[in-house]
Amino acid sequence: MPKKNSITVPDRIGLVKNDPWLEPYEAAIVGRHEHALYKLKELTNGGKQTLSDFASGYLYFGLHKTGNGWVFREWAPNATAIYMVGDFNSWTELPQYQLKAKKNGVWELNLPARAMKHGDLFKLRIHWNGGEGERIPAWANRVVQDDITKIFSAQVWAPEEDYKWKVKKFKPNTAPLLIYECHIGMAQDAEKVGTYTEFKDNILPRVIKDGYNCIQIMAIAEHPYYGSFGYHVSNFFAPSSRFGTPDELKALIDEAHSNGIAVIMDIVHSHAVKNEMEGLGNFAGDPCQYFMQGGRREHPAWDSLCFDYGRNEVIHYLLSNCKYWLEEFRFDGFRFDGVTSMLYYSHGLGEAFGGYGDYYNGHEDDEAIAYLTLANLLIHEVHPDAITIAEEVSGMPGLAAPFEDGGYGFDYRMAMNIPDYWIKTIKELKDEDWKPSSMFWELTNRRADEKTISYAESHDQALVGDKTIVFRLIDADMYWHFKKGDENFMVNRGIALHKMIRLLTASTINGGYLNFMGNEFGHPEWIDFPREGNGWSYKYARRQWNLVDNKELCYHYLGDFDNAMIHLIGGLKGFQKTKVQEVWHNDGDQVLAYTRGDLLFVFNFSPDKSFADYGFLVKEGSYKVVLNTDSGAYGGYNLTDDTIEHFTTPDALYTKQHKGWLKLYIPARTAVVLKKQ
Repeated sequence: MPKKNSITVPDRIGLVKNDPWLEPYEAAIVGRHEHALYKLKELTNGGKQTLSDFASGYLYFGLHKTGNGWVFREWAPNATAIYMVGDFNSWTELPQYQLKAKKNGVWELNLPARAMKHGDLFKLRIHWNGGEGERIPAWANRVVQDDITKIFSAQVWAPEEDYKWKVKKFKPNTAPLLIYECHIGMAQDAEKVGTYTEFKDNILPRVIKDGYNCIQIMAIAEHPYYGSFGYHVSNFFAPSSRFGTPDELKALIDEAHSNGIAVIMDIVHSHAVKNEMEGLGNFAGDPCQYFMQGGRREHPAWDSLCFDYGRNEVIHYLLSNCKYWLEEFRFDGFRFDGVTSMLYYSHGLGEAFGGYGDYYNGHEDDEAIAYLTLANLLIHEVHPDAITIAEEVSGMPGLAAPFEDGGYGFDYRMAMNIPDYWIKTIKELKDEDWKPSSMFWELTNRRADEKTISYAESHDQALVGDKTIVFRLIDADMYWHFKKGDENFMVNRGIALHKMIRLLTASTINGGYLNFMGNEFGHPEWIDFPREGNGWSYKYARRQWNLVDNKELCYHYLGDFDNAMIHLIGGLKGFQKTKVQEVWHNDGDQVLAYTRGDLLFVFNFSPDKSFADYGFLVKEGSYKVVLNTDSGAYGGYNLTDDTIEHFTTPDALYTKQHKGWLKLYIPARTAVVLKKQ
């Protein structure tokens, strides 16, 4: 892959070429691009090394086994003395375990092989002017919690044999990208914390069977509070030990690759936990060693700390973190959390973002923008087929555009408007007021030069305090009328709309589709992690697979439909490259039709109007039904005979266009997919 270091600024930057409305802001766009180039040149010593060379800090810092012993290094410029304490020296400061000061705030310790062993617990005892404290090393690759004291410590992780990978090289399938968002700990039926191995053995086979080609795993990096969902990270290089060992995580990723499943990590570089003993909050008596100064240090909404992206040592730490997960664990990429918070000095809080001017008015953090750009350059230098996704709500132009065009280099951005739209529609509109024109616009309105990940709902809507789509549609009747044969109006309506909403969302993608585990079959409980307010219960921090497995309940209708839908979309070569072409919409009838390649999608959102011989002008020929939300297999009424082959009727006005009228019976509140033969 060619080095990015040689890229120069073109005469007219591609982002503006692709969108002339950005012309008034071209100077700002070019300025950001030039700033990223400047930073790239600085970090790579004028291009004499690669960005990957720069981002190899994890190979230098932290604890490493050498040919004749151990070497440990830490960056702590504010420290006056550092000792390693642990099981091997009764947790006392001994001269032979004292680190020596090197240049540029780096400290080093060399030890003989007998000084420690695999499994030993340890920390650093750091002294600084005016104080001291025990800290977990910033580059620790294994951190464990004591079951009784609940205290976290670093652990020597040096097994006799390295993990032997079954799959030597893996290339993700992104045609299209079908993501199953998941959380290892809450993936099991049992009221407990699940493990990497249990996920590999019990959940991964479900993902494979359902047709998804990628899993996005949350909460991988170690975090002190389980209930943070992994978003308050303390140890950025340590896979959470509450789920198992590093080798067990590798085995999970290896098994996924063996079955054609890509694995991306939900990475959190937008902020860090405040904790000092477990995290980076006050590592060596300097509360701003890794974080911003003054009022910008603390995030006003998240009770966390904001990284200083203008400090090269911090960029080194974070970029090395990206490379570490790619190289050591063979993740296939990342979904970057909280990107909006990084882009703006305000973290995007209280801002409307109503026009292009709102993205170029001087409140943007150019250092954070440069970091995100460099992260994408690095990730794709290390792993050219890697997947990067930005979770970003403001709509900043260029986020998922190529760096060469003046973009920030993400492969995809989350289409966060879509779940908000569905929630608003369900909450505020009567069924007869749902407008197909509005739906189609909301689901296809995106920048032509940026790919997106569409989703009807994610883990956000499943958390306590919010509601999933199925719960908004059916509510408490899920508890009383979800047994087959006992369905009432609310259940039947909810099942029908749940399928239609997901089909419309998944079939209009221009890059990928995401589903959070359990949402596909309408999991009935919100997610509530163990906390003091619920008696530290795991009852709601799990997924009840028994519900979808029980064929006497209606959940399997939704699960089976999702399976069929994902297989249909994933089984068509180049599906995401075909254009979404509107055929017809009529808001009065609440009917919508569009094509993608040889597929015709027809929706009737009317709650009470069915239509016979409803005509659509399409390519002439014959059409067969390949998916129908009204099928009895998916909880429908079987109101149509899907074995019938449908033929177009010629129209002299459209002979030259090779089009004819396809007339269909479309029952109320149903959707059907037909394929041209």
